[in-house]
Amino acid sequence: QVQLVESGGGWVQPGGSLTLSCAASGLTFTSYVMKWYRQAPGKERELVASISTGGTANSVPRFFISRDNARNSAYLLMNSLKSEDTAKYYCSAETGILKYWGQGTQVTVSS
Repeated sequence: QVQLVESGGGWVQPGGSLTLSCAASGLTFTSYVMKWYRQAPGKERELVASISTGGTANSVPRFFISRDNARNSAYLLMNSLKSEDTAKYYCSAETGILKYWGQGTQVTVSS
Protein backbone atom coordinates (compact mmCIF):
# COMPACT_ATOMS: atom_id res chain seq x y z
CA GLN A 1 0.00 0.00 0.00
CA VAL A 2 1.45 3.32 -1.09
CA GLN A 3 1.63 6.01 1.55
CA LEU A 4 2.88 9.56 1.37
CA VAL A 5 3.06 11.39 4.68
CA GLU A 6 3.75 15.10 4.79
CA SER A 7 5.07 16.85 7.85
CA GLY A 8 6.66 20.13 8.88
CA GLY A 9 3.77 22.49 8.34
CA GLY A 10 2.64 25.04 10.87
CA TRP A 11 2.49 28.72 11.59
CA VAL A 12 5.32 31.05 10.56
CA GLN A 13 5.71 34.80 10.46
CA PRO A 14 6.13 36.61 7.14
CA GLY A 15 9.74 36.48 6.03
CA GLY A 16 10.35 33.19 7.79
CA SER A 17 11.33 29.82 6.42
CA LEU A 18 9.88 26.37 6.69
CA THR A 19 10.88 22.95 5.44
CA LEU A 20 8.25 20.38 4.59
CA SER A 21 8.99 16.67 4.42
CA CYS A 22 7.27 13.90 2.52
CA ALA A 23 7.98 10.32 3.57
CA ALA A 24 7.03 7.69 1.01
CA SER A 25 6.47 3.98 1.52
CA GLY A 26 5.06 1.10 -0.47
CA LEU A 27 6.63 2.15 -3.76
CA THR A 28 9.96 2.11 -5.55
CA PHE A 29 10.82 5.66 -4.65
CA THR A 30 13.60 6.08 -7.19
CA SER A 31 11.13 5.42 -10.02
CA TYR A 32 8.86 8.33 -9.12
CA VAL A 33 8.93 12.01 -9.91
CA MET A 34 8.17 13.85 -6.70
CA LYS A 35 6.13 17.02 -6.69
CA TRP A 36 4.77 19.53 -4.22
CA TYR A 37 1.44 21.23 -4.76
CA ARG A 38 -0.51 23.69 -2.68
CA GLN A 39 -4.12 24.65 -2.41
CA ALA A 40 -5.39 27.80 -0.74
CA PRO A 41 -9.02 28.16 0.32
CA GLY A 42 -11.21 28.88 -2.66
CA LYS A 43 -8.40 28.30 -5.13
CA GLU A 44 -7.31 25.46 -7.36
CA ARG A 45 -4.43 23.22 -6.46
CA GLU A 46 -1.22 24.49 -8.04
CA LEU A 47 2.18 22.94 -8.65
CA VAL A 48 5.02 24.62 -6.78
CA ALA A 49 7.95 22.27 -7.26
CA SER A 50 9.02 19.04 -8.89
CA ILE A 51 12.10 16.88 -8.92
CA SER A 52 12.81 14.16 -11.42
CA THR A 53 14.09 10.68 -10.73
CA GLY A 54 17.52 11.92 -11.73
CA GLY A 55 17.37 14.89 -9.36
CA THR A 56 16.54 17.69 -11.79
CA ALA A 57 14.58 20.21 -9.76
CA ASN A 58 12.18 22.96 -10.71
CA SER A 59 10.29 25.26 -8.40
CA VAL A 60 8.65 28.61 -8.04
CA PRO A 61 10.85 31.44 -6.71
CA ARG A 62 11.84 31.20 -3.04
CA PHE A 63 11.09 27.47 -2.89
CA PHE A 64 13.56 24.60 -3.27
CA ILE A 65 12.77 20.94 -3.66
CA SER A 66 15.11 18.06 -2.90
CA ARG A 67 14.94 14.33 -2.46
CA ASP A 68 16.81 11.74 -0.44
CA ASN A 69 16.45 8.38 -2.15
CA ALA A 70 18.08 6.57 0.76
CA ARG A 71 15.32 7.86 3.04
CA ASN A 72 12.49 7.60 0.49
CA SER A 73 11.77 11.23 1.19
CA ALA A 74 11.26 14.53 -0.56
CA TYR A 75 11.57 17.98 0.94
CA LEU A 76 10.38 21.49 0.22
CA LEU A 77 12.35 24.39 1.62
CA MET A 78 10.33 27.60 1.59
CA ASN A 79 12.10 30.90 2.17
CA SER A 80 10.92 34.48 2.66
CA LEU A 81 7.40 33.29 3.22
CA LYS A 82 4.49 35.60 2.48
CA SER A 83 0.89 35.60 3.56
CA GLU A 84 -0.08 34.46 0.08
CA ASP A 85 1.90 31.27 0.65
CA THR A 86 -0.73 30.21 3.18
CA ALA A 87 -2.21 26.97 1.90
CA LYS A 88 -2.36 23.25 2.42
CA TYR A 89 0.69 21.65 0.88
CA TYR A 90 0.57 18.22 -0.70
CA CYS A 91 3.27 15.97 -2.04
CA SER A 92 2.70 13.60 -4.89
CA ALA A 93 4.59 10.71 -6.42
CA GLU A 94 4.11 10.30 -10.15
CA THR A 95 5.23 7.91 -12.85
CA GLY A 96 3.48 7.39 -16.14
CA ILE A 97 -0.20 7.03 -15.35
CA LEU A 98 0.31 6.41 -11.65
CA LYS A 99 -0.08 9.32 -9.27
CA TYR A 100 -0.27 9.13 -5.50
CA TRP A 101 -1.10 11.89 -3.04
CA GLY A 102 -0.43 12.55 0.57
CA GLN A 103 -2.98 14.00 2.97
CA GLY A 104 -1.34 17.40 3.07
CA THR A 105 0.12 19.67 5.70
CA GLN A 106 -1.14 23.14 6.51
CA VAL A 107 1.15 26.15 6.25
CA THR A 108 -0.06 29.43 7.68
CA VAL A 109 1.95 32.61 7.20
CA SER A 110 0.76 35.38 9.46
CA SER A 111 2.01 37.98 11.87
